[in-house]
Amino acid sequence: MQSVSIFLIDANKLFREGMKALFSEGEFRITKEAASFSDVPPSAMMEGDTPELIMMDPASANGTVQAVTVLREQYPTARLVLLASHLDAQEMANAIQAGADAFLMKDISPAALAQSLRLVMIGEKVFPTHLAALLITGKAGANTSANGPTAAKGLSQRETQILERLLQGDSNKMIANHLNITEATVKVHLKSLLRKINASNRTQAAIWALENGFGGKVEKPMEAVA
Repeated sequence: MQSVSIFLIDANKLFREGMKALFSEGEFRITKEAASFSDVPPSAMMEGDTPELIMMDPASANGTVQAVTVLREQYPTARLVLLASHLDAQEMANAIQAGADAFLMKDISPAALAQSLRLVMIGEKVFPTHLAALLITGKAGANTSANGPTAAKGLSQRETQILERLLQGDSNKMIANHLNITEATVKVHLKSLLRKINASNRTQAAIWALENGFGGKVEKPMEAVA
């Protein structure tokens, strides 16, 4: 099987060498590298084949959202993963909104990183739930009254409950058990929920929830939401 080609953008040369060694064999391979976003050439000037996946430390760019926007325009077919050293929930939300496919932390295990990249390559959005929890905490006091997002989108009380369970990473079966309803009923409400907020999957629904002030106590950790 042909390896997925990765363009790695990171100021730390030792880190870049370590990543190349990590991916020296297997399904991923570092084929191009740069020390900063400013060193990345436009796709038309890229020597050889364009990368299938771009992995960048946000610290390598002056502005994360601007860098994501430019990379998305220059390399529209490449997946874009941000691999950061520091926690910044708002930066994560802004980056994903701008077009990033994943926001991961550098302390992630090699196995979890590889699995996250696999998910990204099949079109999933991936981000650490503990970053989501920070964003939830920051917006837990957001207005959800008559003028809040629930009313604005016409979400029912049950749909709101399901949305909050999605933020916990619950499966349909877990949601059904928690709310004491059937899985079939969960699916019906979930379909209606996705239609109302114009989301095509559970991950997009979770991101919408984070950006619109939903949240509460995160009851269990997960490595990634996908």
